[in-house]
Amino acid sequence: MNAPDAIVPFAPRAEQAILDELRRRLLATDWPDAPAGLGWSAGVDIAELRDLVAYWADGFDWREAEERLNRLPRFRTTIDGLGIHLVHARASADSPPAMPLLLAHGWPDSFWRYSEVVPLLVDPGAHGGDPADAFDVVAPDMPGYGYSDRPPETLDEIEVARLWARLMDRLGYPRFAAAGGDIGSSVVRWLALDYPERIAALHLTDAVFTVGFDRETLTAEERDWLEQLDRWEREEGAYQAMHATKPQTAAVGLTDSPAGLAAWIIEKLRAWSDRRPDGTSLLNRDAMLTDVTIYWLTGTIGSSMRMYRANEAIPETERSRTIEVPTGYTLFPADIEPPAPDAWLERTTTDLAYVSRPGRAGHFAPIEDPELYVTELREFFRPYRVT
Repeated sequence: MNAPDAIVPFAPRAEQAILDELRRRLLATDWPDAPAGLGWSAGVDIAELRDLVAYWADGFDWREAEERLNRLPRFRTTIDGLGIHLVHARASADSPPAMPLLLAHGWPDSFWRYSEVVPLLVDPGAHGGDPADAFDVVAPDMPGYGYSDRPPETLDEIEVARLWARLMDRLGYPRFAAAGGDIGSSVVRWLALDYPERIAALHLTDAVFTVGFDRETLTAEERDWLEQLDRWEREEGAYQAMHATKPQTAAVGLTDSPAGLAAWIIEKLRAWSDRRPDGTSLLNRDAMLTDVTIYWLTGTIGSSMRMYRANEAIPETERSRTIEVPTGYTLFPADIEPPAPDAWLERTTTDLAYVSRPGRAGHFAPIEDPELYVTELREFFRPYRVT
């Protein structure tokens, strides 16, 4: 029997019977009608989704994806009675001292978001980088996501931050760097707010944080940006409203139908990623289906959506706190929402140390363009390296 605080190697392999049942359900999908010319304007393009579902059933190789993911150093441990899945990849012993780095994912993803960048971060010398930029990488699945347990009571982003502080203690990292995207940006922000002495520096790809302000003090650029956010909420925020209010209603169909699950997730993966010159997403269909299949096999779509509801209950007074540790932002042009102006970043961060606005990539930059994302982390964290 393992000790309560044991960190146990983990390499899951889906039962073939579960994969066979997935294929059966995909082939038995009842499809809705789709008026001509609708395309992606009203949500998922049914014709494109039908092609993708057919490929998921008879072309996509989950075993190859599973093997690739299992080449990462994956583990499970238990904190507060919850089983936590994580990647913990250490830099090679012959490299210079490595900086511990916690990577926090969001929705609709998991540790999958960082699966392509781990090798580059751990061994930069083998990928055209400077060995002095090596990191020890920790990339956990939040409770209710991926291969971590679904908690009996949904945790909010503050509670997840506390879990990650304990996880990093367990791994032997009293002080570390942190980076995140989507909900992960909020999680690591709470780490910086509640454990500032432990966070050497913080990197974020999102800056939509609530702060206390008098609207009269906003710059014209900030006011214009907030109006853009309001338009985005009206036009694109329906999923968020559903997650934050009635997630169990959507969870029934999404847990029962793999095609429905794919529609809910793929539409976001496509909309929130950057495009190639031909208009297709930088995320190829194998990358997208790897993400969706993780959700299907772990049955975590409902528990992942419920986190939005838990986050909505965080008091405004808590949300309005400002970050005081050195903070860097990389704002990718194709991310979900319009990139925040510098004035807003200065308003929400008392120690704004870095702002970068690359010309490509989007919400899932670590998968869309791993080299670009890694370059951003290396550049920002270099002055703050701790061991």
